[in-house]
Amino acid sequence: MKNREVGIWMYHNGGGKDIEKKIVDQLKEREIGVKTDLNLYFSNGSRNGIICNDINMLELDLFFSYNAGEQTKAQTYMYETIDTYIPTINIYKAFALSEDKFRSNIALSNAGIVTTDFFLCNRDENEHLFDKFKEWKKLVFKPIDGWGGSGMALLESCQSLNSLMPFLNRTDIQHIYLEKFIDNDFTDFRIDIVGGEFISCYGRKAHEREWRTNISRGGSILLREANDEVIDIAKKATEVLGLDIAGVDIIYDLEKEEYVVLEVNGIPAFATPEQEKMGLDFNDKKIKKIVDLIDSRTNLK
Repeated sequence: MKNREVGIWMYHNGGGKDIEKKIVDQLKEREIGVKTDLNLYFSNGSRNGIICNDINMLELDLFFSYNAGEQTKAQTYMYETIDTYIPTINIYKAFALSEDKFRSNIALSNAGIVTTDFFLCNRDENEHLFDKFKEWKKLVFKPIDGWGGSGMALLESCQSLNSLMPFLNRTDIQHIYLEKFIDNDFTDFRIDIVGGEFISCYGRKAHEREWRTNISRGGSILLREANDEVIDIAKKATEVLGLDIAGVDIIYDLEKEEYVVLEVNGIPAFATPEQEKMGLDFNDKKIKKIVDLIDSRTNLK
């Protein structure tokens, strides 16, 4: 077998640089060469291939992309192209599906996984927004491809509905995507799955003046144990979307007394150094499983 070489684009904030070093070191122990800092924003393509940092991406044995915060359409365009010719983690098709809230919820629902009620329509048919408000009483507007709680709005009055319309008119959003607000205790489960295996579980709690549990929105970490039911749900959701790596967000519906998948993330963060001090100790297990995954995928070539 020829010497294997993989490329990585990894986030560096929040301890990401140290995580990357551990992944690189473990890959090198398995005689797998690694090229890092392959930010596809700075790539270019021609008949000679796709070049990034003087590396021909199409000559690599695998590309591992793990940077949600700096992802742009330019990068995902190149990511999709690269995926056509070499293995990627996550597989681009699965990553793109997880990024689209409407399409991922359709896939999950068709597989029998409980999600919140959701609705999508053309932005020019905004009367449906008012119809859904009458039906659901309380709903959430979300960008189809947003992350970290960005761009979301809780709509619980006619005034909030009316204030949303001028915002929509100033954007190039083509669809209105809505979800029914679920009566919950403002905490969630974040279940990490890698290669079909359960890695970790922790919770997040919304700030007292906030309804979103996202850490970027002021949410705080909860140490919480996973039960068999939420692990099984997370594994199935990950499999349905075809993800190698996933962070599945689950909440408990107090009205219906059942667990609901709120979102499936294709780039779930590792625990930060501060969170590790709090007791989140899954990083080493997750790193090893990702290294195992890269090793097995490149061994197929």
